[in-house]
Amino acid sequence: MDSQKEALQRIIGNLANKNDEMQNFIDTLNHALKGVQANSASVIGDLDEEFDSLYSVLDEMKESMTNRIKQEQAHKTQELQNQLTQCTSALEDAEELLEFSTRALSIKNPEEFSKAARQIKDSVTMAPAFRLCLKPKVSDNMTHLMVDFSQEKKMLQALKFLPVPKAPEIDSDKCLVADNCITVKWKTPEEDSKIDHYILEYRKTNFEGLPRVKDERCWEVVDNIKDTEYTLTGLKFDSKYMNFRVRACNKAVAGDFSDPVTLETKALVFSFDGTSSHLNLKVEDSWIEWDSTGGKGQETKVKGKENKGRSGTPSPKRTSVVTRPPSVKGTRDRFTGEAYTVLGDVVIESGQHYWEIKAQKDCKSYSIGVAYRSLGKFDQLGKNNISWCIHVNNWLQATFSAKHNNKAKPLEMPVPDRIGIYCDFDGGQLSFFNSDSKQLLHTFKTKFTQPLVPAFMVWCGGLTLYTGLQQPSFLTSLEKNDSEMNGSSSGIINGD
Repeated sequence: MDSQKEALQRIIGNLANKNDEMQNFIDTLNHALKGVQANSASVIGDLDEEFDSLYSVLDEMKESMTNRIKQEQAHKTQELQNQLTQCTSALEDAEELLEFSTRALSIKNPEEFSKAARQIKDSVTMAPAFRLCLKPKVSDNMTHLMVDFSQEKKMLQALKFLPVPKAPEIDSDKCLVADNCITVKWKTPEEDSKIDHYILEYRKTNFEGLPRVKDERCWEVVDNIKDTEYTLTGLKFDSKYMNFRVRACNKAVAGDFSDPVTLETKALVFSFDGTSSHLNLKVEDSWIEWDSTGGKGQETKVKGKENKGRSGTPSPKRTSVVTRPPSVKGTRDRFTGEAYTVLGDVVIESGQHYWEIKAQKDCKSYSIGVAYRSLGKFDQLGKNNISWCIHVNNWLQATFSAKHNNKAKPLEMPVPDRIGIYCDFDGGQLSFFNSDSKQLLHTFKTKFTQPLVPAFMVWCGGLTLYTGLQQPSFLTSLEKNDSEMNGSSSGIINGD
């Protein structure tokens, strides 16, 4: 019976997964159908614009050529009319002279005839008809009409769509996820000299495998990438995975997207737990500040959160990087007295995790580290055997030290602006770093026997929390030298 139930549960689970997969595929098809409608309308609109632009160019050329023809027509018309006027005038003068000459032939008196002959001779010499060029100054051919469009017609008849670029292929083996940066690399299936640039799209998701159409986050776009790789920097890994897709573009059109690739972006994400904080601390998700008024303005907000816990005991949330720990004895109420402390709202009981803290410039005193959940409400960090921290004191006498079990080890180095905390629960290691220079500040080496929570103390100042950070790559060299570090469950070990 039990085996049959297990078999049936497996079948039901497989069927549910297949149904989920089919639903996602149906969503993809519906999305593609809408995309075809929208893209075809867009392409037709673009084509209309291109032809309208071509018509506009042809109209401009036609108008320009027509104007040149009209100018030539006006010039030639004026020249021919001038010649015609001159010739007509000369012809009238010549006809008058011819008539006068004809009459002179009938004169009988020699003296009168001689006089008339001399007069005719002078008139003929000065006659316009003998000075005119009897050849048209311009021809009737229109020189600006000598245009041959046969080549252009052939070009237009050969006009065709610019080939759509092939979908690139993302090489997931060459993609790199490190130091909260992701380098995505791709290649084109065939050589295409007409590719102008690439468009990369990405989005965060909590689903493994192929992207879901109805995912809760929209695609973000990086345009005009000239190379076949791109690095996204300064990311916050506040989701389990990220989807990536890329497409190529030429001068006219964008090609299809590549097959999407999902990369894992594992990192610890948590906030300050306002239900655990001392009343003298103002608490936001990633920011705390000491408040001498006793935090009265946040009592209502905190009270609502406290109701989620167990009879006044804060209940840290669990994320994908942690599991629910067994019940811990010695649970405590809100921190009080001089324990100006607040905890993170996650429980760490396995794996390797990293986060960072930045203190205000004028902060008088603060501690950062980890502790067991059994930390008492009057306990100060580092003053017992269930908490590990580094402590900065700028009040009266400046000190910088690593503290555990009420023992302090001075750290002979400047206090960084931003401090990184690396916790290897399984390896029993807690290390602190200068986030900017990557300098190791100190390392505790122990065996953690209970689940841990990030722990923070601040007095007369404030702290800003940075999570969703991947384990930095420079820690790899530290892990290689881990065997050289010796210690006990309660000792403070040098990180020099």
